[in-house]
Amino acid sequence: MRHHFVDLQPPDHEFNAGEFGRRGRVVIDEIFSRGKVPLVVGGSGLYIQALIDGFLDGVSADLDRRAELYRRLKTEGPVRLLAELARVDPVSAGRMLPSNTRRIVRALEVYQASGVPISELQKDRLEVAFHPVLVGLNWDRAALYSRVDRRVDWMIEEGLVHEVKKLLAKGYPADLNALQTPGYREMFAFLEGKMSFDEAVSAMKRETRRYAKRQLSWFRRDTRIRWFQLRNEGEFSAIASSICSYFLSE
Repeated sequence: MRHHFVDLQPPDHEFNAGEFGRRGRVVIDEIFSRGKVPLVVGGSGLYIQALIDGFLDGVSADLDRRAELYRRLKTEGPVRLLAELARVDPVSAGRMLPSNTRRIVRALEVYQASGVPISELQKDRLEVAFHPVLVGLNWDRAALYSRVDRRVDWMIEEGLVHEVKKLLAKGYPADLNALQTPGYREMFAFLEGKMSFDEAVSAMKRETRRYAKRQLSWFRRDTRIRWFQLRNEGEFSAIASSICSYFLSE
């Protein structure tokens, strides 16, 4: 099975949900033209929404303005910037936590550059030429967290530390947006001497579990998703059959 959007851009390339949606719909159209059915698996709820619902924020990146906002983020903290966003775009601010620093910065950047809240810009929709069928896997929380921990161990075994060393050797700074995800962030901290290896692995597991929890909160707001309950990996075949039957019925 061919995979798309793997190693698509270098870490310092600006890439947002709107661009992902535009490029992704081109790939989806091409797959349909071959008589195949694309599967979108993930991930970031915002990016999937941009892909299947066709929203655009319509404002190009303003790197100087963004750098200033990140400087303020470090000196003033995310709570203050989120409060500032709430005054100009309460809808977007209401969807965010102080930990959503990239989204806070982007929303402020868009408002400062355009004078229009990003929540208003995202109401505009492009027409999409497909009908998405959405399914979700609902794991028992303990089983989910156990799988998260095993995934982190697997990433370490497969060379995550070496990968981050190569990024450092190529001159990529640790504060790039693309490198602020769980895993990269902790391994950069380890290699820069800010925490021990064991502390980095523990933090990576903790932050990935938190991210999984935020993903569930996001997706559960989407009433189009049909959820399938999973208790253990022995149920994979039965669940796959149920999902296929549901897909064909739609």
